[in-house]
Amino acid sequence: MTTTTPSRGRRRAPTRMERAAGKASALQRPRVILALLLLLGLTCVMLLDGYLRAEVGGDERVRDGASASKVPDKVLNGGPILTFRNGKPVTQTIPKKTIVLTFDDGPNPTYTPTVLKILKKYDVPGTFFLVGSMVSRYPSIVKQMVSQGEEVGIHTFTHVDLSYQSDARIKREMEQTQLALAGAAGITTTLFRAPYSSETDAIDNYSYPVYKKLGASGYTSVFVDTDSDDWKQPGVAKIIKWATPSGTSGSSVLFHDAGGVRSQTMKALPTYIEKMKAKGYTFTTVSGAIAKNNAAERASGTGAGAGAGAAAGTSTGSVEAGAQPSAAPSAAPSAAPGGTAGTGAGNGQTPVDSAAAAGGAGGANGNGNGSRNGTSVLQGAHREATGMTLYEGKALIYAVAVAEWVVPGLAAGLTVVGVAVMSRFGMMLILARRHYRQRNKRRFSWGPTVTRPVTVIVPAYNEKECIANTLESLAKSTHPIEVIVVDDGSSDGTSEIAREAARSFGMTNVRVIRQENAGKPAALNNGVRSASYDIVVMMDGDTVFEPDTVRHLVQPFADPEVGAVAGNAKVGNRNTIIGAWQHIEYVMGFNLDRRMYDLLRCMPTIPGAIGAFRREAVLQVGGMSEDTLAEDTDITIAMHREGWRVVYQEHAKAWTEAPASLKQLWSQRYRWSYGTMQALWKHRKSLTDKGPSGRFGRVGMPLVVIFQIITPVFAPLIDVFTVYSMIFVDFWASLAMWFAVLGIQLLCAAYAFRLDREKYRYLLMMPLQQLAYRQMMYLVLIHSSITALTGGRLRWQKLKRTGEVGTPAGAS
Repeated sequence: MTTTTPSRGRRRAPTRMERAAGKASALQRPRVILALLLLLGLTCVMLLDGYLRAEVGGDERVRDGASASKVPDKVLNGGPILTFRNGKPVTQTIPKKTIVLTFDDGPNPTYTPTVLKILKKYDVPGTFFLVGSMVSRYPSIVKQMVSQGEEVGIHTFTHVDLSYQSDARIKREMEQTQLALAGAAGITTTLFRAPYSSETDAIDNYSYPVYKKLGASGYTSVFVDTDSDDWKQPGVAKIIKWATPSGTSGSSVLFHDAGGVRSQTMKALPTYIEKMKAKGYTFTTVSGAIAKNNAAERASGTGAGAGAGAAAGTSTGSVEAGAQPSAAPSAAPSAAPGGTAGTGAGNGQTPVDSAAAAGGAGGANGNGNGSRNGTSVLQGAHREATGMTLYEGKALIYAVAVAEWVVPGLAAGLTVVGVAVMSRFGMMLILARRHYRQRNKRRFSWGPTVTRPVTVIVPAYNEKECIANTLESLAKSTHPIEVIVVDDGSSDGTSEIAREAARSFGMTNVRVIRQENAGKPAALNNGVRSASYDIVVMMDGDTVFEPDTVRHLVQPFADPEVGAVAGNAKVGNRNTIIGAWQHIEYVMGFNLDRRMYDLLRCMPTIPGAIGAFRREAVLQVGGMSEDTLAEDTDITIAMHREGWRVVYQEHAKAWTEAPASLKQLWSQRYRWSYGTMQALWKHRKSLTDKGPSGRFGRVGMPLVVIFQIITPVFAPLIDVFTVYSMIFVDFWASLAMWFAVLGIQLLCAAYAFRLDREKYRYLLMMPLQQLAYRQMMYLVLIHSSITALTGGRLRWQKLKRTGEVGTPAGAS
């Protein structure tokens, strides 16, 4: 024998199969990326939803009892409105006989609309300090709030105690809330109230620097004079009593429209408003109170803006009262998103000053609507959101809307999936036990013993490492057979090795047929046409049979209704981690399933490694089809539709070489998954078939779609939810749930191993299989689903073999 060596420097041209494989690989890469991006996107949606609910990044620490030794006395004893001028604090009080109604922790879809109706009914304005995460979840309420003339301020994004937070976290809490306001109502604000704050005398050494930094960025911090303590739910009478200021003093009064059950607040509020109006009080907002103070100072001639100017602006360009922080030259540009800034920075007036002048006293006491640049005095802290701030805000609102819809929907869907999976486990255990007991009874028989010869077809493409082992195992068969090896255009001398092996084993019943490379279905069809007997056994070129395999496999054909038999495929190279994982999958997933499907008479797949058919039935359905990549699933469904019965023979064992690398495993399972989808789609009309031929469509098709496609597609999300819960919700409860599910799977696997008389030691690999191998299989299925949805095509792929499965492992 001579070989031709190509001249040095010249590269061999790729074959047609190599070119097709390269092209297919290039086409699949974008789909892999799309699958990963889809999973990443859903993970991001979950994290966003968790952040909104304070499950991600939540901090429930609240500081109490800290020293106030570094806080100026004029702040501790000052009014509830705190601003900073050139780093120096200035406070303002609420004018006499004036109430600033403030509401914290909203918006809430139940209580905030009720509050708005009450305020509108009594023609009373309010100031709402809003939590950014709630704003992003209920933007329509905020939009209604602003359009009704109420004023809004920031109450952070996740309701955390800022005295514990870093500068970066504080900045993020403010910016994100501003974006939420921009997206919800098209405005930003400069009013701020810290969560867990109360009166100014509660400011301590840790919170004061926070107010100072925010003041330098142009924010006005608002505190409380009178606290209704409605969060304690003390009763309507006490809420009204505690919210009433003493004498005729003005007051910033705190209520809550969210954060708990607020039904008592809803009942108390109308009565409280009527009571205070009867006592001669007027109602305004924080900006309205500032404007009223400024108007009073100008009227008394005590130096217009002397007090308010500290909270407002000077000719040096300090931050204006209620102005957009970024509008001032000294403001930190990232403290709040940009908007339309107020004017008056050069004349000592603030926007509310000018608005008061325009609107008069009526605008200051809450009964008028004096405005400047279209902004009401009562909303003097608002600025129109423009540019990127507006677009980013709307993007945030849309993203939150998606998360609000997707996450609960996924949670409900995954609950259904979880219940379905557990139910399937229960059904598998019950039916598998019934199948085992039925088929292993001493009196069980398919009918008269089948002793006539059968044909074994071995399709082979470049199987030089394995074909000799395959023929050696067939040479030991206890049942009379003829062997047809169909060489599908191999380039590695497979046919020569097969002939030599047959001679060495003394096998005179072996025929080797060579054909041009046309794929596995064509090779099998060639073998069927060339078969001498009415029963054909099909096996892969890398598979070995036990001596009694063929004898066990053909016995069900004693029943004239049986058209095909699925054998028991075993992993031969199970001594590696990947092999052990596949061994568990074969025993638990495939064979336990087949017992169930056998009793339900809807077997979806006869494994390519070991299956037997009536030649008549194969020809009746048109042979092995090339329409799909899963020709074994395709012909199995076709035989169901022709009315043939397909059964599982557990005692007919074949030992196959499973993929030895993750890359080969991905390639094989990708082909299986995609081919199964093709076969199901091809036979979708079985759903409407009548009589026995429609049994697969009525029972098998739904089971395969639900448990082999839909459920595994959602399975990665279950793992993502589990990890999410461990990190952000309750670690030990989530871990206990994961171990509970693992325990159920171990129970099913152990029972499957018992039925197949396998060694239990491989189950020690199952926890690791759940963490790594199972995730890979899910990604393969997602990849296959995307390929199917995008109309991709795949060719039959050849896996690299080692030939290490020489004799049946564990065979007696």
